[in-house]
Amino acid sequence: MSDTTKIYHNPRCSKSRATLGALEERGIKPEIILYLEKPPSVKEIKTILTLLDVGPRAIMRKGEEAYKQLNLGDESLSDAALVKAIHENPKLLERPIVVVKGKRAAIGRPLENVLEIVE
Repeated sequence: MSDTTKIYHNPRCSKSRATLGALEERGIKPEIILYLEKPPSVKEIKTILTLLDVGPRAIMRKGEEAYKQLNLGDESLSDAALVKAIHENPKLLERPIVVVKGKRAAIGRPLENVLEIVE
């Protein structure tokens, strides 16, 4: 894993911008991953899930149109199917997600979640 801090970032999202700003205020210069332009691989998504210790639904934006269109609320779908859906439809990925040195991760909603893992 990387020895840097990464942020899966959407510059159009106020929460994502606030999280990036909070990291920079603390002297942390994260690798910025514009996940809508370069979606994380299935392997990266699985690593994030492991670090967060959650299933794929916990990092999915359930209000997105793709979530409804792909019927991702179907409880019979496997984790593998959900991870694949996130990879193929990166808008589904909750934002921001911060990964610290490949060892810890947090979803920046609320921002305090991220601050707990970087301080």
